[in-house]
Amino acid sequence: MTILKFGGSNFLGPEGYDRVARHIAQRRATGENKIVVVVSAMKGETDSLKAQMLAVNKEASPSNLDAALAIGEMISACLLEAAVSRLGIPVTSLDGYGLGIVTNSDFGRATVESVDPGPIRSALQEHDVVIAAGAQAIDRSGRVTFLGRNTSDLTAVVIASMLEEHACEIYSDVPGVSTGDPNIIPEALLIPEIGDMTIARMSRYGAKVLHHGAVEFAAKYGVTIFCESLTNDGVVTGTTVTGHGDARSVTVARDAVVISLASVAERDNLRALLDQHGITTIDVNRNDRPGLCVMSDIDFAKQLVARTCTPSISIQSTTAVTELDSSVLCVTSTAIMSAPFRWRESSTNKTVSGDYLNPFKPRAAKPPLFCEERRATVCQVGT
Repeated sequence: MTILKFGGSNFLGPEGYDRVARHIAQRRATGENKIVVVVSAMKGETDSLKAQMLAVNKEASPSNLDAALAIGEMISACLLEAAVSRLGIPVTSLDGYGLGIVTNSDFGRATVESVDPGPIRSALQEHDVVIAAGAQAIDRSGRVTFLGRNTSDLTAVVIASMLEEHACEIYSDVPGVSTGDPNIIPEALLIPEIGDMTIARMSRYGAKVLHHGAVEFAAKYGVTIFCESLTNDGVVTGTTVTGHGDARSVTVARDAVVISLASVAERDNLRALLDQHGITTIDVNRNDRPGLCVMSDIDFAKQLVARTCTPSISIQSTTAVTELDSSVLCVTSTAIMSAPFRWRESSTNKTVSGDYLNPFKPRAAKPPLFCEERRATVCQVGT
């Protein structure tokens, strides 16, 4: 059995579904008779659905938002089913209601609690190809839940594990994991093999190739992830995620946010709450006020903040640039460039202290490693 996952960058229009369908047909022609394909929403669709919901009701409930956001992947699954069916291949599609994945009721970023391979196995008995809508499941009350932004990777790994398969191929607009975003840094080098915990940490700090939840789940259940890209010239194989292997890299989190708070005590309490949910944060002081820069699971973090009724001063979007090797060397941000910072990693409770650097006046002792759009320079900070 073959498990494939295609991200939203593969689906920029109808031709994208046709190209993926042809690839599936080619795989089937080479003897891969049973194929499960997990799909993301079309690029930009999730943001559009969220904007429409909030335009109608800025206070829409988390469960209402989950039901709406899941529609993006559902539509994508239907479109790919149509494209595959046109090629004469027996195919069906399943959404969160029929995948056999059950989560808790943490709407916005639900956690998988149990799986039942029965529905997918039954579908594969009648069809050669099953298209699965990613990033969704149901809770124990039968309500659709959203696993979080960019979590179709996680769906693919969960399905591979529940079907007792040990490999999963994930296709995006880049062939694999690089030392930096190749769309920003042309000199970035492809990393052919990388350790699961290394790429999981890169993901938490802004790398978009793989979702950290998918990598952590794969490591726990013995699923090997192959990062690939589907081009007009065929498949480009990039990175294999294994149980070992470190790499130095630069990540850019364009969707980070800074939450400014009234006191250090409030920041400590909020950080503890976010740590409990595995959300990556950085302590910052901005305009002489304590704050947190939230690096991962942004929407869910905002939801948790709203629940606490913490009198936060403001929530501001920012771009954070991080250099990683065996430890974090430096984190800098366009919106909090002049603030001192403390970096924390909840799994190790490690702290690194330093100062945000002027983007045009890097420290003389250690030259800048890269400059992102002349707005942020990443420099090594001694540990």
